[in-house]
Amino acid sequence: MDEYKIKSIEEGLTKIEFPEFDKISSEAPVFYNPHMELNRDLSILAIQVFQKQEEREINICDLFGGSGIRGVRYKNEIDGVGNVCINDISEVANHYERHNIALNNLEDIEVHQHDASMFLRMKRGEFDVIDIDPFGTPSPFLDSAGYCARRKSLLCVTATDTSALCGTYKEPCIRKYNAKPYKSEYCHETGIRILAGFVALTLAKYAKCIEVKMSHSTEHYMRLYIYVKKGSKRTDESLENMGYISHCKNCLHRQTSLGLASSIEDTCPVCGEKLIHAGPLWLGDIQDSEFIKKMIEEVEYKKINTEKQALKLLNSCLTEADAPATFYDVHKICKSLKISAPKLDLIFDEIEKEGFKAVKTHYSPIGIKTDASIKDIQNVLLKLCEDE
Repeated sequence: MDEYKIKSIEEGLTKIEFPEFDKISSEAPVFYNPHMELNRDLSILAIQVFQKQEEREINICDLFGGSGIRGVRYKNEIDGVGNVCINDISEVANHYERHNIALNNLEDIEVHQHDASMFLRMKRGEFDVIDIDPFGTPSPFLDSAGYCARRKSLLCVTATDTSALCGTYKEPCIRKYNAKPYKSEYCHETGIRILAGFVALTLAKYAKCIEVKMSHSTEHYMRLYIYVKKGSKRTDESLENMGYISHCKNCLHRQTSLGLASSIEDTCPVCGEKLIHAGPLWLGDIQDSEFIKKMIEEVEYKKINTEKQALKLLNSCLTEADAPATFYDVHKICKSLKISAPKLDLIFDEIEKEGFKAVKTHYSPIGIKTDASIKDIQNVLLKLCEDE
């Protein structure tokens, strides 16, 4: 590795070193992505909240170690952590993972060199937290994660194949997640719900069910923090959260249908046009307000370089915690009505005056999550346009 210049960086309380490489890709000798620092910061907050709620020492698996930054930070910066296992199939990555463990004077942290899925199967029941942050889709590793996960554990999942989950490329989503996507204005939320639904169905084979504690779509990736529980009856009840989102391209109406095999309307009840369906996907909660509040409180006790960005995102996710699935793009509706878009705050105020809930969403700066119908929103926009 003498051909590479060694780069040193600091995140939180942790310092690591790795070979510098021009491009962030799987071709790098040791993978480190600076754009995922927010992801790692939020993970530290989420895992700490989980540890405090469980009131016990937790063991953590960093399934794709790369430079070791994630696993090393978990051991170095989270209280109540027992053993941490960092896995990577690359021998070079293993070398730098060990180097960075020594650099931070850490104990009870192991380095392993195995295929990711095989490693999880070898370590069944040993981890309270499994972090799956691959280069691309997490899909191939979720079956082994379901097999390995303890009851009352936390599963942290990243997906960077957003073009599939969001519906830009339909066939890869069907192939990897057994679900049909749709590229709408709220496609990133649909993608998160497809990913959560795939996790739920995969873990159900092992009589394990999920609760999504926090989720977000940021830049090029989606991230979920999922609490895993065990029990056949509980899992059967959990799967009642599976269903479909149906969308009308003509009038922008959308509706949800619970049930994996239930009948779904094909015709839009508003304008009579054909509905487009996405799913199966998770229609249950994808934000847990109490969990997110505790994550926000935890910021005070952690050294986080992305603090401002993290708090903004967490507060946004907290705001939308109890909102219905999907959201409306104000500019898209105004374009269909051939009117100029009023100020966003005026729209929120007017929708609430009409007796509906309306909140902002982290998915889009011009998005509105509301229980109002498309007709109600159109009427509000037309009224505001007339008043100007």
